Amino acid sequence: MLDCQTEISQGRRFAFGLNWQRFGQLIDEERIRGAQTSLERALGTTDLTGRTFLDIGCGSGLFSLAAVRLGARVRSFDYDPDSVRTARKVREDFAPGSDWDIECASILDTAFVEKLGQFDIVYSWGVLHHTGALWQAMEAASGLVAPNGVLYVSIYNDQGAESRMWTSVKRRYNESGPVMRRLLLAGSVLYLGRKYPLRVMADLRRGGADSTPRRAPRPRGMSRKHDLVDWVGGYPFEVASPEQVFDFCRDRGFRLRHLRTCKGGIGCNEFVFDRS
Repeated sequence: MLDCQTEISQGRRFAFGLNWQRFGQLIDEERIRGAQTSLERALGTTDLTGRTFLDIGCGSGLFSLAAVRLGARVRSFDYDPDSVRTARKVREDFAPGSDWDIECASILDTAFVEKLGQFDIVYSWGVLHHTGALWQAMEAASGLVAPNGVLYVSIYNDQGAESRMWTSVKRRYNESGPVMRRLLLAGSVLYLGRKYPLRVMADLRRGGADSTPRRAPRPRGMSRKHDLVDWVGGYPFEVASPEQVFDFCRDRGFRLRHLRTCKGGIGCNEFVFDRS
């Protein structure tokens, strides 16, 4: 298996870590609270004291930090060394001395996964579909959940032909130089925002002449700009329907507790499963 930096230099992988490194500079208490709130809502609890939490593909470390703040004992890993460095900096700045281990590794590394043991909560948001082997990664992640534990994952929604179009965009982005990347970003903004003026006009009609559109806070404490770059560049890229994820987990003894879909659009469907 090639290492992360080689894959990036060959245009086979997006530099997720560099994007997270830039986002990491924005992390503050408000974003941490946003991450905590999203964890609390999905997990149905505000207290993870004494529970073990595994963050697969920790990125900036924001959600590992949120789990630490909720009382969990956290272990995080990421395939991209830049992500690992960013998460360690976040730990140093916001949770020094905490029970939080961070390392560089891949969920597809069977020898590494076999040594991990099992965890009360296995968390992987928007990661497994970027491994290049989604179902192998799902198999590995689900096997790390302890009896009576929780699997919390999000997977890109399968949109059929549109998903295949985005696969081509992402591949082209990673194979291109700076100029083409900026053009692909600009084109993606226009494409993704093509319905926005209609929504604004509808809001104005409903609210009257004095109404002005309001920008809602970004959920999960994330950044619109960095999410956009991650979306356009995020490669490898795989998708799955909600039914595929549900069937996969049900066949392995999991019961669905929480589901939040992207309503058939682009983005991730979010699942929380209990293991019996």
